[in-house]
Amino acid sequence: MKKSYIILIVIGLLLIITFMWIKGTYNGMVTKEEGVTTAWAQVENVYQRRADLIPNLVKTVKGYAEHEKSTLTEVINARSKATGVNINANNMDAASMQKFMAAQDGLSSALSKLMVVVEKYPDLKANQNFLELQSQLEGTENRIATERRRFNETAKIYNVSIRKFPSNIFAGMFGFNTKEYFSASEGADKAPEVEF
Repeated sequence: MKKSYIILIVIGLLLIITFMWIKGTYNGMVTKEEGVTTAWAQVENVYQRRADLIPNLVKTVKGYAEHEKSTLTEVINARSKATGVNINANNMDAASMQKFMAAQDGLSSALSKLMVVVEKYPDLKANQNFLELQSQLEGTENRIATERRRFNETAKIYNVSIRKFPSNIFAGMFGFNTKEYFSASEGADKAPEVEF
C-alpha cells in the first residue's frame, strides 16, 4: 500500500515539475515575443516622428523655394508612401519588412534632395524655424538608428530562444515563429548627410 502511494506521489511531482517547466518555457517565449513587438512599436514611433516633421519642413522651405515644387511634391509623396506601409509585429516576414524599408528609403532619398535644394537659399538656412526643424530631423535620424538596433537585438534574443532545443519543440507546437531583422538596403543604414 505504501509503495503505491509513493509511486503516485512521485508521478504527481513529475507531472507538476513537467507542467511548471513547460509553463515557464511558454511564458518566456511570450515575454520575449512581446519584447519584439514593443521594440517594433518604437521603430515605427520614431519613423512616425520623422514623418510628422516633414509637413512643417516642407512648409518652411516652400515659402523660400516656391519654384522647387517638384522636389517638395516628391517629399510629400514619399512621406505618404512611408506612412502607408505598416507591419504587424506578430506577422513579420521578409516581404513585409522589405516593403517597409523600401518606403522609408524612398523618404530618406526625397529628404536628401530637399536638403540639396535648401543649399540654394541662404535666407532659408538662417531661418530659425528651419534650423529648429533641421535639428529635430537630425535627432530623429539618430533615434531611428538607435531603435532599429534595439529592435534587432530584441529580435535576436527572441529568435535564439525559440530556436534552441528543447524550446524549439514548444515554439513549433504553440506557433511561435522567428522574426525578421531590420536590414536596410545598401547605403540606407546611414542618415542622409545634410550640409548647411
